[in-house]
Amino acid sequence: MLELQHTIKHPVSISGIGLHTGAHCTMTFKPAPENYGIRFIRTDLGGSPEIPALCDYVVDVSRGTTLAIGEAKVHTVEHVLAAVAGLKIDNIIIELNGIEPPIGDGSASPYVDTLLKAEFVQQTEPRDYLIIDETVMYHNEEKQIDIVALPLDDYRLTILVDYQNPALGSQHTGLFNLEKEFITEFAPARTFCFLSEVEHLSKLGLIKGGDIDNAIVIIDKNLNEAELADLQVKLGIQQSVVLGENGILNNKQLRFKNEPARHKLLDMMGDLALIGVPIKAQVLAARPGHAANVEFAKLVRKMYQQKKLVKKFQHVKSQGVVFDINAIKKILPHRYPFLLVDKITSLELDKKVVGVKSVTVNEPFFEGHFPGHPIMPGVLIIEAMAQTGGILLLNAVPNPEDKLVYFMQINNAKFRKPVFPGCQLVMELEMITKKSRYCVMSGKAFVDDVLVTEAEFMAAIVDRDKAE
Repeated sequence: MLELQHTIKHPVSISGIGLHTGAHCTMTFKPAPENYGIRFIRTDLGGSPEIPALCDYVVDVSRGTTLAIGEAKVHTVEHVLAAVAGLKIDNIIIELNGIEPPIGDGSASPYVDTLLKAEFVQQTEPRDYLIIDETVMYHNEEKQIDIVALPLDDYRLTILVDYQNPALGSQHTGLFNLEKEFITEFAPARTFCFLSEVEHLSKLGLIKGGDIDNAIVIIDKNLNEAELADLQVKLGIQQSVVLGENGILNNKQLRFKNEPARHKLLDMMGDLALIGVPIKAQVLAARPGHAANVEFAKLVRKMYQQKKLVKKFQHVKSQGVVFDINAIKKILPHRYPFLLVDKITSLELDKKVVGVKSVTVNEPFFEGHFPGHPIMPGVLIIEAMAQTGGILLLNAVPNPEDKLVYFMQINNAKFRKPVFPGCQLVMELEMITKKSRYCVMSGKAFVDDVLVTEAEFMAAIVDRDKAE
């Protein structure tokens, strides 16, 4: 069934201090047009700069997720994004007159309650889901973190946390129905930390807005009365601080037996919102954190961008083909007799492309190269490789149809075997270095899995209308 995009009906605001900066901020949610996405706007800065809620703009994941463009930053966005994603809001403006959203009680419930007051509006454009149709995996051996997304026509999250700390132990949780479970079972889960971390975080200049009312502090070390008094001063807590008897500072009661695990799931929901579109998948995560969440989101976002590009140019699905000749002609400016790649069979955005050129006796160059002994000119093999590489590069920039690729250098070219009529030339180009305006690629060409040509290419990207 076709699902339509949603925004909110009325502007609504929430005020308070930020968890890490301690700065006061008023955050206002406002309606946004279709296909706008989620964007933060710093109204306290000149020009009111916008920061799209995308993993491309993540600049820090030390104890929360921070987004930035230039000097404009927004700290600790994960709880806000979890609320927006959990309520299935596609388009929204989030204005802030400070650097960090108000922390509230350390959960997503304050944002959820605020957004519910705004009411929701159905829009006319369809929701742009990313359907995961192949397994996506992230693994960090050092920290023993694993995240995997499996194909599923729904959205489910399962989380395991294990800090190898007897004060917490292992916990797990799962969200299986967003509409029924998010508001009551996961949005209220509060942020947490260990007592042993508090002094270190304070020295780092973090948790300036933290107190025992907006975070669960798990006791994993003993402190005497003098140390507790010092902790009270460092955190700026007015009330007395006691170790308590339930393993939580000041005997704070958990909202759920596995509240830490539920909060980790909440964090992951917020970080996965940085993919830029809702996903349909079963996501399983062991020991996730913001750094791993964001790296995983980048993997999935790259998949989304590639699928979107393929859909833009390749209108007819064909087994084993990413771009057919009709799609290639929409991307490359070359035409007969100088279009030397017939199809693209594999594309990893910003990484690798594989193209195929079927060499036939009807190629115009065979008449003169050489009569009675036709051989494909080496310079044209290089050109075919360059065109294949051009597709990799052009599909790594916005509006590739408006760009041209100029090759600046061709280095270490080697011709190992001749290419005859009837051969199928398979060209593999891999990205070595990519900057905003140029790149370096390594290329190899094969016939029947035998290397026939190799070279390195340096190319510049220029606007088509400005090319001279």
